[in-house]
Amino acid sequence: MATLPNPLPDLASSGLALPPGSLVDATLDGPWHEPLLWYADGPAAPRDWPDLRAAGRRLGLLPVLVTGGRREQWPKDWDLCPDDTSYPGDHDAEEVLAGYWADHADDETGDGAPADETAPAPGSSWPGLAPVPAREAAEDADTAAAGLAGVIAADADEWLGGARIALVPARRSADIPAAIGWSGPMNHEGDVARLCAVLRSWEDRFDARVVVLGFDTMIVSVGRPPATIEEARALAAEHYAFCPDNIDQAPPHDLDAYAEKAVLNQEAWSFWWD
Repeated sequence: MATLPNPLPDLASSGLALPPGSLVDATLDGPWHEPLLWYADGPAAPRDWPDLRAAGRRLGLLPVLVTGGRREQWPKDWDLCPDDTSYPGDHDAEEVLAGYWADHADDETGDGAPADETAPAPGSSWPGLAPVPAREAAEDADTAAAGLAGVIAADADEWLGGARIALVPARRSADIPAAIGWSGPMNHEGDVARLCAVLRSWEDRFDARVVVLGFDTMIVSVGRPPATIEEARALAAEHYAFCPDNIDQAPPHDLDAYAEKAVLNQEAWSFWWD
């Protein structure tokens, strides 16, 4: 998917102050023709994310925390699929979500009628994109992302089973999964660029940033989260289309409850694909 010159091969001479680390070119189909990302050999420090964002952005590199999870699956073992990845800008976020909704909404297991018309009942038609929250963001989106990255790095073993800092050649945070050909949602979507189109829309509406990637997990910071239950319910429909496993495979298997617990006023969103 590369649309810009890849600075990773010249990382040693870039002037960046980096800890020991490794370049990754391993994919599901064999070695890629250039590195897809760099990641550190040791645990992330709380200042790594903001420091490397400031220093790396001039080179076309963006930071993300990577986690091996409980099974110690680091990026070299992620079955990356860059050859199967298109460009996020070629997809429309609402069309992508509406398609997922049509495919999966019948499986939504909430009981009874929705408490509000913004909370779709199982089998209902796609409700459309959630509105931009009425309240203003409390801080800059990248500041919010740095804060979340710092909290995670300070106690990564508790959060994730470990986290390391990585650098990815990408224009914007939402494109990071596509830039490396991430295959975490493979059982839901084979071309992660389609999900990145949604992440771009969340960047614009909710000041979202991709902060953590694992083998099949993602954590996103949210600088402008929904502040009313109506806004949260509208966005919960998008989350369900984006990652049905968040609701289908997590109690109480109810979209309204998910909106209240995982979306309303939440400054971090977590996703996991089976």
